[in-house]
Amino acid sequence: MMRLNKFLAESGVASRRKADELIVQGRVDVNLKTISELGYEIDETKDVVMVDGEKVKIEPKVYYLLNKPKGYVTTTSDERHRPTVVQLIKTNKAIFPVGRLDFNTTGILLLTNDGEFANKLTHPSFKAERIYTAKLNYDLDEKHVEKLLNGIMVDGRKSKFTICEVLGKNNRTKIKVGTLEGRNHFVKKMFETLGYKVLELNRESFGKFKLGTLPLGHYIELTKSEIDRIISK
Repeated sequence: MMRLNKFLAESGVASRRKADELIVQGRVDVNLKTISELGYEIDETKDVVMVDGEKVKIEPKVYYLLNKPKGYVTTTSDERHRPTVVQLIKTNKAIFPVGRLDFNTTGILLLTNDGEFANKLTHPSFKAERIYTAKLNYDLDEKHVEKLLNGIMVDGRKSKFTICEVLGKNNRTKIKVGTLEGRNHFVKKMFETLGYKVLELNRESFGKFKLGTLPLGHYIELTKSEIDRIISK
């Protein structure tokens, strides 16, 4: 027996948290009966589970590490018909991105059909640090480096970088920052609060996962054993 939300996560439909939302919304059927009860258990070897009328089953897990280029949305589909990151991956599996990167932000992005893995990596308790390089519209003042490290108010919450380093020798517009935050537009909002505009943003690492020399727009497939080894480091 298996909890319904775990089955949906392992089938790649969504994380457990999102699966609970689908259940509460009445979008999940088991043996043609709509289930709205959280904690409902199924026999994964016999019961027929459907989400929005489509049958789902547990598929072999796949993991991709992509160097995302500009001009792609970090979703599985887009109502404005913009290209999505899943279109960059050649697979017949129903994959989804782990977390988000803005439309014109580049860098490391993981895609998978493993909802449990995605939930673990993005949950605040996992404390996956994100490292970015940013190009600002003008030189970063040294006093603002201290503020960004010590904490400023963003969206009503005290927020800070774990790392804030000026990379340029002759100018102070190229900055390396680190954060444990997964909030949308977090890096841009941090700089905008102090009067800067982020012209370019690239995510170099996400937790223990790193881009290395992977070219922009390219991806590699990781095995489950590689995933487990990287996470357990």
